[in-house]
Amino acid sequence: MEHVVVVDPDGTPIGTATRARMREEGLWHLCAAIVVRSSDGTRLYVHRRTDTKDVYPGLYDPTCGGVVAAGETPDECAVRELAEELGVRAVPEFRFSTPFVDGTIRYVAHVYEVRSDGPFTHQPEEVAWGGWLGVDEVRALAEDPGWPAVPDGRALIREWLRWA
Repeated sequence: MEHVVVVDPDGTPIGTATRARMREEGLWHLCAAIVVRSSDGTRLYVHRRTDTKDVYPGLYDPTCGGVVAAGETPDECAVRELAEELGVRAVPEFRFSTPFVDGTIRYVAHVYEVRSDGPFTHQPEEVAWGGWLGVDEVRALAEDPGWPAVPDGRALIREWLRWA
């Protein structure tokens, strides 16, 4: 059973729980989200989640990442998730932390950026498609309510764009 870090709404760790319990009870937890930017800074890597994901299946996501495991730091999680989901071996740079709430999904996101031109190797259980979009195109899509994007990825990329 996978255990994850449980936090208070400020992001202070208060214990651990199984991933299943965290989902069932809507416990606050930590996540790492990574924005993948091309070396020249003009493009962002966007992917579509598989239809079998337990949260937000089949939607587009302008970030990659995941839940911080028990015994893991957000920095370690960012490195692990980037390698697992996209096959990129790099150390992303921390940008900011922010809470995210969507119903029973409640977490504190640690948002990172990495510059990479690939190549990318998608984790087949998580990523159905991936490709480059211009930064301005992602900005427009993030503001378009018709874009089928994950709510957290949309919120996090909008915040990241304010920092970029």
